[in-house]
Amino acid sequence: MRSAGTVAELVQRQWGDHRPGLRHEDIVLSHHQVASGAAARAALLADLLPAGSEPHVGVLLDNTPEFPLWLSAAALAGAAVAGINPTRRGAELARDITHTECRVLITERTHLPLLDGLELPGVRVLVTDTEAYAARLAPYAGAQPGDTVLTRPGPGTRMLLYFTSGSTGAPKAAVCTQGRLAAAGQSLVGHFGIGREDVHYICMPMFHGNAVIADWAPALAGGAAVALRRRFSASGFLADVRAHGATYFTYVGRAVQYLLATPERPDDREHPLRIGFGTEAGAVDAARFRERFGVRLVEGYGSSEGGAAIQRTPDTPQGAIGRASDRDDLAVVDPETGRERVAAVFDEDGKLLNGAAAIGELVNRGRTPFEGYWRNEEADAARVRGGWYWTGDLFFRDPDGFLYFAGRTEDRLRVDSENLAAAMIENILARWADAAAVAVYAVPDPVAGDQVMAALALRDGARFDPAAFAAFLRDQTDLGTKMAPRFVRIVHSMPVTATNKVHRVGLRREGFWSGSAVWWRDPEGAYVLFGEERLASLAGEFEAHGRTELLSSDAGRA
Repeated sequence: MRSAGTVAELVQRQWGDHRPGLRHEDIVLSHHQVASGAAARAALLADLLPAGSEPHVGVLLDNTPEFPLWLSAAALAGAAVAGINPTRRGAELARDITHTECRVLITERTHLPLLDGLELPGVRVLVTDTEAYAARLAPYAGAQPGDTVLTRPGPGTRMLLYFTSGSTGAPKAAVCTQGRLAAAGQSLVGHFGIGREDVHYICMPMFHGNAVIADWAPALAGGAAVALRRRFSASGFLADVRAHGATYFTYVGRAVQYLLATPERPDDREHPLRIGFGTEAGAVDAARFRERFGVRLVEGYGSSEGGAAIQRTPDTPQGAIGRASDRDDLAVVDPETGRERVAAVFDEDGKLLNGAAAIGELVNRGRTPFEGYWRNEEADAARVRGGWYWTGDLFFRDPDGFLYFAGRTEDRLRVDSENLAAAMIENILARWADAAAVAVYAVPDPVAGDQVMAALALRDGARFDPAAFAAFLRDQTDLGTKMAPRFVRIVHSMPVTATNKVHRVGLRREGFWSGSAVWWRDPEGAYVLFGEERLASLAGEFEAHGRTELLSSDAGRA
C-alpha cells in the first residue's frame, strides 16, 4: 500500500472496513463506523465555526471514543485539534482555550465544572455525553469522508496544537501538520511491524503528543484497532490488555514504575502484549518489566516539537536510545558555549565515568522539521538559535555515535560548580531494591548553587533504612562525589503530572520541609532525620549568606 501524505487519507482508508477498530469499555466500533462518525463530526464542525475564524477545535475529554473521532473529523475537515489538559484550572485553563483560538470546545459532563465562571468569549461548548449532543449530530449521520472540508487537507495543513509542559511560564502550543503526523505514524508501522491484527492500548492521555503521535497515529497508519482507557490505571492495566487483546502500548514518565509496583501474580505473563514504546522508563526498570511481564520496552526519542529524532537500530547497546536519523545532524554540546562534548567513557560494567565532561544538550545542526509554536515568536526564537534546533534535553554520546538520554536541561543541578543531570542520579538510585520510584531535583545551597535532594517512594512493605541506603550508595562505583543526595525525602507515592511525569516543580516548591520524613546526610556520610533543630541551623546559614529568600522551609508545612 502506498504511503499517505495526510492523516485525512488514512482516515478515508477506514471506509468500508468492518473489522473492529475502536474499543472502549463495552463499546466496539468498526473502522468503517469510525470513518462515518468522523465525517459526521467534520460536517457539524463546518456548520459551527464562524466564517473567518481559525479552523481550530478544542478537545477537553478523557480518553473516550469521542477523542479519536474528533481527531479523525479534524483531519477530514482540514482543521486542527487543540488538546486541552483537564488538570489545568481557572484562568490558566481559559488561556489555553483562547490562546489556540478555539471557537468550538468538545467536552463531557465530568469536566463541565472546570468551565464554571471562565471567560470564553465566542466559544461554543458541546457536551458529548448528553441527549442534546446526539440530537445535534444526528442530521449529519449520512456524511461521508471528503464531503465537508474547511481547508483542503494537505501535508502542510495544521492538524495538532498540543501544549508542551514546562517548568516556567505558560505552556506553549506546538504545531504538528497532517504530513508530519502521517509520516510519524507510518514510520512506526515499519519500525515495529504493526499490522491489521494488532490492537493499540491507549492509556496515556490523548491531549498529550505521546498518545496521539506514538499510539493513535501508527494504529491508524497500520490498520490496527485502538483500545482506550479513560485514565491510566496501574491496577487495571493487565485486565484491560487481556480484555481488548492489546499488543502494543506507549508510556511516559513514571507509568512503568507504577506497573512494577503492583503486586506480582503468577499469571503476569499471560497476555497478548508484545511491545511497549515510550520514554523515561530507565534501563533498570525496563529490565524488570521484561523479566516480570515478558514484554520488551523500547525507549525512543523524538522531541515533542519534531525538531530532532533518534532511531533505534538492531545493534543499539543496552541503555542507549539509538543514533541520529538520516535527516538529522545531531550533536551533544555545552549549552553555554555550543562546543561539542567529549565521547562517553564507560567501565567494564557499562557505567558512565566522565558524566561531567560528556553530558550536554542535544542539538540538531541540520534542517529541522520543527513547525513552530502557535502565536509565540519568542519561544520559536529560543528553540532555534544560530541555525540550530536546541532540544532542551541532555544526552551523552559513546565513541560509536550511539546516544544516551540524561534528562532535561531544566533538571540540571549545579553542585560545587559541577553540572549534574538529575536523570543520571535517578538511574543509579533506581538500582536500590527498596525503591519503587525515584525523583532527583535541586534544592538551593546556603552559599551558592544547588544541593541534591532525592524523593523516594518505597516498595510495599519496605521501610527506609538510612544505614543500608548509605551503604548502597558507597557501593555504586559510578556515583560521583557530588551526586550522593544531601537530602532524602520519603513519599507515600511520587507526585506526577497529568502525563505521568514526575511533578518536579511541585517538589522543588516544597523545598526542605513538606511534612513527610526527610533525612540529611551528615559530613560522615550517614543519614539522620532532618528535624526542627537542623532546619533552624540551615536557615541561619542562608541568612548569613544573604540567600534567605531561597529557603522555602515553610512552603509545605501544615
